[in-house]
Amino acid sequence: MRLIEVNTTSLENEFILFPVRLYKNEQNWIRPLDKDIRDIFDINKNKLFKQGGKCIRWILKDVEGVTIGRVAAFINPKANKKEEVPTGGIGFFECIEDQEAANTLFDAGKRWLEAQGIEAMDGSVNFGERDKWWGVLVDGFSEPNYCMPWNFPYYASLFENYGFQLYFKQFTYHRPVKNLDFDPRMYQRGEHVLNDSDFEFRYLEGAEMKKAPEYFVKVYNQAWAGHDGGGKELSLMMAKQLFKSMGPIMDKRLIYFGFHKGEPISFFISIPEINQIFKYLDGQMNWLGKLKFLYYKMTKPNRKMLGLVFGVVPKYQGKGIESAMIIKYTDLAWSKDYPYEDIELNWIGDFNPKMMKVAEQIGAKVKKTHHTYRYLFDRTREFKRAKSI
Repeated sequence: MRLIEVNTTSLENEFILFPVRLYKNEQNWIRPLDKDIRDIFDINKNKLFKQGGKCIRWILKDVEGVTIGRVAAFINPKANKKEEVPTGGIGFFECIEDQEAANTLFDAGKRWLEAQGIEAMDGSVNFGERDKWWGVLVDGFSEPNYCMPWNFPYYASLFENYGFQLYFKQFTYHRPVKNLDFDPRMYQRGEHVLNDSDFEFRYLEGAEMKKAPEYFVKVYNQAWAGHDGGGKELSLMMAKQLFKSMGPIMDKRLIYFGFHKGEPISFFISIPEINQIFKYLDGQMNWLGKLKFLYYKMTKPNRKMLGLVFGVVPKYQGKGIESAMIIKYTDLAWSKDYPYEDIELNWIGDFNPKMMKVAEQIGAKVKKTHHTYRYLFDRTREFKRAKSI
């Protein structure tokens, strides 16, 4: 076997195309957009490079010169600050069912990270935020949501046989939008809120839609910024860019806010699950891909929505706001002309039992499970799973 660093355009193309061949007979695999993968490793597109992040990629060939695996290794300085030991990552791992080949790829990542002063590696993870390309799929091998990994069932064994240990589980919850009621306790908790005229729950229409980024920032920066499971404070400019990026696929009915005396206090942000369209594009968003996107968007209505983020400002948490907002949304979601039939929630880690409980109380069930693995370079060091929040 021969390990080759990806440092030319042709090798980068091979890095992109290897999974296409690997999964050619798998109906549930959806080819990612090539651009989405390339941008992660582009120093002009991925902001982590400017923050001191480092990255390297390899492909692995057999004795006949056929590609049999690929992997990337990277250091995310922002994430590393939160760890007890200096921790890097490996990701975009793809491999034939061969432990020796997998070990060669894992060893490459380990050696490179050790040379950078790193003492542990997580896998398979992203060189970026956790909401994309994170985890090894171990259960529920249905079609992946946009920017989430799909892999063969044997991948878990490749990681575990090497010595990776389970750091946390990632659960993707699903429920049908209609014809499934909620836990009766939800109605009890939300009743007094729904009967109080100071509270209002709605999506935005007309000119008010321009205020969505402002409302989002007000809630997000209180509910999530600085939180162990959240991130840094969000600026209004960043929020405007986020909503602008969602523009081509945004459905105003899926941008839902709660208000108290006119002030935003909660939100539930969803989008149409766009892999239901991207699966027809063969990884390309060139002019032909854009035409295909418009064609399938018009001719194959999307029946699936993806729940991205749910938040309530701390002052109102535990007071029935979550329940009231979800119950009120059924006025819209259970109407005859509402097009969405299923919802999947962006993954929830088992380190976040409160959000798992919310998902379960709305009648959602775990549909997919991913594992985030960790490998400590010092094999005598005590292994600790991710802390609950």
